[in-house]
Amino acid sequence: MSKNRTSPDFVIIIAILLLVTIGVIMVYSASAAYAHHNYGDSLYYAKRQLLFAAVGVFLMFLTAQVDPKLFVRWAKPGLLLCFLLLLVVLIPGVGILRNGARSWLGIGAFSIQPSEFTKLGMIAFLARYLSENASRLHSFFRGLLLPLSVIGAAFGLIMLQPDLGTGAVLVGTGIVMIFCAGARMKHLIGLAMVGLAGFAGLVLAAPYRIQRIAAFLNPWQDPLGAGYQVIQSLYAVGPGGLFGLGLGMSRQKHLYLPEPHTDFIFSILAEELGFLGAGTVILLFAVLVWRGLRVAIAAPDRFSALLAVGVSAMIAIQAIINIGVVTGAFPITGITLPFLSYGGSSLILTLTGAGILLNLSRMIR
Repeated sequence: MSKNRTSPDFVIIIAILLLVTIGVIMVYSASAAYAHHNYGDSLYYAKRQLLFAAVGVFLMFLTAQVDPKLFVRWAKPGLLLCFLLLLVVLIPGVGILRNGARSWLGIGAFSIQPSEFTKLGMIAFLARYLSENASRLHSFFRGLLLPLSVIGAAFGLIMLQPDLGTGAVLVGTGIVMIFCAGARMKHLIGLAMVGLAGFAGLVLAAPYRIQRIAAFLNPWQDPLGAGYQVIQSLYAVGPGGLFGLGLGMSRQKHLYLPEPHTDFIFSILAEELGFLGAGTVILLFAVLVWRGLRVAIAAPDRFSALLAVGVSAMIAIQAIINIGVVTGAFPITGITLPFLSYGGSSLILTLTGAGILLNLSRMIR
């Protein structure tokens, strides 16, 4: 790795800080009514999100300063630790059950979501493996079988929770990295076909997923059941118009739209800030991903390039899925919007990943 270190990418820093600031404001606006109704404190979620943001931004700048060799050194041990946590979270009485998913570890209000950290651990592992075995990637069995098996094992453990949204982001990010590393197109097309078959099997294996697909195709078929979230989300997005109803003026956040401050925060943002506000957020994501890919293209070595691709792909895929869900373009998967949605593990993990991008940006001119 290059020893020449410059200043981190200023555009990435600005885009991230703007997204985090918008996120804290929107968490307060989206959660105020819900928090007052449940806890008697309209700032309940906003105060916690501000704390998560402070910790995440600190870790982002800390990660931006460490020796890049640490990313290589800890790639394998870090992923092993993530796998261990994925196993521990499945133990009844140890893993915390929320909204039907056993995805958290912790005590009381302090908890972490191992699947979120697995995404970053997987990116580091794949960047190391794919960079060290570049000459083998033309062969399925000698080059691709191992990383695909590791991705499949992680996906399987995440699905036991179950958490299809996080699993989809992990798999999608891994495939993007494998493609950028130089895998043969025929292998990727074969994987896509197997993946579609597997996805169909997962949908058919769980009745609630079939209901979500049906609600996606026609939410009005069951407006008070499976289609309720989609309809309420569209009721928020539609009236926003060009300029929105005004910050704090959302109607849907008043106990109509479930999870207004987490999975569906973009709906409230579109309702209150309109097309201009929603478009600004999308533009900030686009700028962030563009600068991340710029770092990957100019990176001094293969590992750094793949690491930057992985972090950029993770943010892009998760944002696309979340925005697609709240606008009715994709079936509901239950996934947060990076930097904006309420949640400590997701925000801190994403900001740490952004710190890796900033670190790698210091090696290019």
